[in-house]
Amino acid sequence: MTDNSHFDYIIIGNGLAGFHLALKMVSDTYFKDKQVALIDPSKKDTNDKTWSFWETAPSQWDDVVHKSWSKASVVTSKTNVELNLNPYAYKSIRAIDFYTQAKAILKQQQNIHFIQDTVTSVVEEDNVIVSTNLNVYSASHVFDSRIPKDFYERSKQCISLIQHFKGWVIKTETEVFDDEKVTMMDYRLKDGKQTTFTYVLPFSKTEALVEFTYFTENVVAETTYDHYIKNYIKEYLNIDHYNILETEMGQIPMTNFAFETYNTSKVTKIGTGGGWVKGSTGYSFKHTEKKVAQIISNLKDKKLPSKGLFKKKYKFYDKVFLKVLKDENQKGEWLFEQFYSKNSVQTMFRFLDEESTFLEEISIMTSLFSWSFIKAFFKTL
Repeated sequence: MTDNSHFDYIIIGNGLAGFHLALKMVSDTYFKDKQVALIDPSKKDTNDKTWSFWETAPSQWDDVVHKSWSKASVVTSKTNVELNLNPYAYKSIRAIDFYTQAKAILKQQQNIHFIQDTVTSVVEEDNVIVSTNLNVYSASHVFDSRIPKDFYERSKQCISLIQHFKGWVIKTETEVFDDEKVTMMDYRLKDGKQTTFTYVLPFSKTEALVEFTYFTENVVAETTYDHYIKNYIKEYLNIDHYNILETEMGQIPMTNFAFETYNTSKVTKIGTGGGWVKGSTGYSFKHTEKKVAQIISNLKDKKLPSKGLFKKKYKFYDKVFLKVLKDENQKGEWLFEQFYSKNSVQTMFRFLDEESTFLEEISIMTSLFSWSFIKAFFKTL
């Protein structure tokens, strides 16, 4: 907490992006004299989500990685695609572990100030004026993770779906899980003609996160997720006796909404509110890491913080995939089956990380060749 009202930087939101950015600042001597405030109404002391990602080497997150896997599978009604991820590892981090580590590091820094409050307005003047329920602050630059209000009013005017899900962490009486393999997508259990799949992260031979996920335009009642999770555990995992240790729910926008147009010379939108979630998949962890690194580089080079955060060709690819899912939502199973059965998982990971070569992108596009994809491609153009 601080009695000061002016800061060099204010970060609104202590989520994945906000903490990423603050941690990167305190690791760089360039920012040692910069006063940074983090404003959030929450203490961030609950496990509200799980982040999963892949990478090829040890990283700064290894101390908080809850579990990693060297193998994966994608299961559809037609096939079971077994994936050897080497040299990648698929990793998961529990939000509470990430929050706890981030707070411990940041609270040691004299130039970092935590303010538990709700931001009510952000106004650009000579400085940026940030009003909260309890106070008024100013900053030279603000990093704002809140989703623009316009998104909720205009999302129907762009290509938008919602990745929404509920998961149970269950504990079984006997050893039933292969704790070296994650089920990235299992499409066998469906809710009508919609893109739905089950995601299984085995943390041990007796404990796993089982999550039922939709890629659709509208959400469903909480009891609907419970019905399908329970069904999957019984019919597909063949488990009759278990305890539910934790639950988690979430909604992630999958959209081509132009979040980047809300960046200004004094306010940079970050995280979900900045369009950092990959539109076609909902993955965000590694994309956040890269965008934060770009922001830090821009600040040190006296450039606009938001410069170069997006690559146009990948935004176009995401838009095409979203168009297929929007117009023919039942095609999701086919789409991801083609992805992983006709391309190596290493190629797919590079593509989803936006690090692929042009030849790899041509190969992926060729594997998706269909009338649905052609229609979506030209509609997007």
